Amino acid sequence: MAKAVETQNLEMAKSARRVPQEEWYLPGHRTCQGCGPALTYKLVSKAAGPDSIFLGPTGCMYVANTSYLCSPWAYPWMHTQITNGAAVASGIEAAYQVLIRKGKYKGKLPNIVVMAGDGGAIDIGLQAVSGMLYRGHDALVIMYDNESYANTGIQTSPATPYGANTTFTPPGKAVPEGKVLFPKDAAQMFIGGHPAMHYAATASLAYPVDLINKVRKALNYKGPTFVHIHSPCPKGWLFDAKKTVEVAKMAIECGMWVNYEWENGEYTYQHTPKEYAPVTEYMKGQQRFTHLTDAHIAKMQAFIDAKLKAPGIPVALPVLGPRET
Repeated sequence: MAKAVETQNLEMAKSARRVPQEEWYLPGHRTCQGCGPALTYKLVSKAAGPDSIFLGPTGCMYVANTSYLCSPWAYPWMHTQITNGAAVASGIEAAYQVLIRKGKYKGKLPNIVVMAGDGGAIDIGLQAVSGMLYRGHDALVIMYDNESYANTGIQTSPATPYGANTTFTPPGKAVPEGKVLFPKDAAQMFIGGHPAMHYAATASLAYPVDLINKVRKALNYKGPTFVHIHSPCPKGWLFDAKKTVEVAKMAIECGMWVNYEWENGEYTYQHTPKEYAPVTEYMKGQQRFTHLTDAHIAKMQAFIDAKLKAPGIPVALPVLGPRET
């Protein structure tokens, strides 16, 4: 008779004091000062714990963490191509399911986590993520969102905000705003099209206990889950490295980022300001936006105002595509 597959059951942290002291993402890596994705990795590792397998598609958190034939992870970790992190996770999960059912592996199903950047989650790696969610594998995809292809020189990605100056969207006479496209809504893409997924969330490194609990809740589900984590990048966004957490908090205060959970069709929201600050308060501290005119900023404000009417839910947006202008 096939053995039932037993999974992890992670306890929610009631406060920062209840967060484990043990570190599973260790010092010695080569990430930049103030690196948001590195802090995100540290918090996600604390949430998941040692009985985990992490998959790292090519990106900042692969290159900066694996120099000189060493790595900072105190749990099994595997590098994957940027295209196939979730596909590799699917195979690992399926193999463990078979081994456990046949009695050839005696432990619980490990936490299987894909730590993908915006390219590995919603651009080059989108097909693998969608396939994993659609097939119902018991694994978690985390998108650490630094809003660019930072590993290869700060190129634009589908998560880069409108108006950002990147190496592929430099402002000039012909295109004074820099990037003319608005970012994809990552969680909305997956919520709307994958019936086997019952939990998705957004989180910010500015609120670590909330982040940890969302990761743990996602891992406790017996099925595919997705968590999108805002991870400011001082090098790419051009702000003082000591202000990473401050920038992340201001994103929420201005509505540029919204923390929420989607669970079995129901939305709940966290850290919602009583009154939103104008987006200029978020943008003025980042040199990637210093070239924007008042008209460009007003365009961004209108986009954010429309999304805040129903965060995480499809709404009409004041955006024209490049062929409509």
